[in-house]
Amino acid sequence: MLNKLIGNNRIKETLRRLIEAKRVPNALLFAGEEGIGKRLFALELAKVFVCQNSKTIEACDSCNACRRAEVFNLPKTGDKDENEKIFFSELSDIGLVRPAGKFITVKQIRDVETEANFRPFEASARFFLIDDADKMNDAAANALLKTLEEPPAASHIFLITSRPMSLLPTIRSRCQMLRFAPVDAKEIESYLLKTKKFAPDDAELIARLSRGSLGYALEIDLEKFRVQREAMQKVLESLLMKKDRAALLRTAEEMNDAKNKDVYENYLEILETLIHDVWALHLGAGEEAIVNVDLKTGLQRLAEKADSRKLAAWLSEIENMRESFAVNINRKIATDALFMQMAN
Repeated sequence: MLNKLIGNNRIKETLRRLIEAKRVPNALLFAGEEGIGKRLFALELAKVFVCQNSKTIEACDSCNACRRAEVFNLPKTGDKDENEKIFFSELSDIGLVRPAGKFITVKQIRDVETEANFRPFEASARFFLIDDADKMNDAAANALLKTLEEPPAASHIFLITSRPMSLLPTIRSRCQMLRFAPVDAKEIESYLLKTKKFAPDDAELIARLSRGSLGYALEIDLEKFRVQREAMQKVLESLLMKKDRAALLRTAEEMNDAKNKDVYENYLEILETLIHDVWALHLGAGEEAIVNVDLKTGLQRLAEKADSRKLAAWLSEIENMRESFAVNINRKIATDALFMQMAN
């Protein structure tokens, strides 16, 4: 049922019209940011064609076929040998392809071409969901193009990607594109509260942090986030109130500790978000414009000491440092230099 999905009501209406008119294209491109539900929408559309309840134009979600269609036995790792195939759900007319290692390979796409030419086993059509479609290597992309040029009548191929412009223009031109928008923070907050796993204040904060991605919202570890955010808040306090360079260097050392190797980028993202919040408050914005709403009082004090030009320069310096990581510079030295430059 499409109405159980969060956000993107315009996409829901488009899909309903296509289903009702019996004009679902053989090739659809689901494009939008990570974690906003593109694959769920694609799967829900496929379920319409397998549902055993004919009373509505949407999947009922309760019949045996609907329940089986959602169950995929996927390996827990991205290892190439384990992933270089089509994963069929328990209902064998719905298949999923995902990257095998770094790429989707030509073998996987040729398997799709072969399977797409078979008649449906139980449903009225067969469906192949290609997740992270932008990760097809050149050979795979060219093989898919041949399939899209003459798509089998009883099969549908759904490409799912957060980077549609990375696909071949000829592939994009043969697909009808559905552009997904980030999910509204209020909708994410409401969804989190309905799960009854989050306190109201936590649900509000997570929704604001999610950047419109329900998938990201569900992955956030608030306890770890708050520890990292406290460190970055102290950076801003050292810059704007205490003028404490020694504290900045201690924080740089903490960020680059071996135990923080995998979350270093998280620190930078949190710092950027805090700077944006301080900037918004400095310009007189209300709490609806900030992410870290639970820190509003402290951020307001920082905003009173801030200067718009400095805040803009800090954001540029952080991004410049990120770009420099592409050439393998020493992160510790780079972080020290960044904080000292920000302090000047």
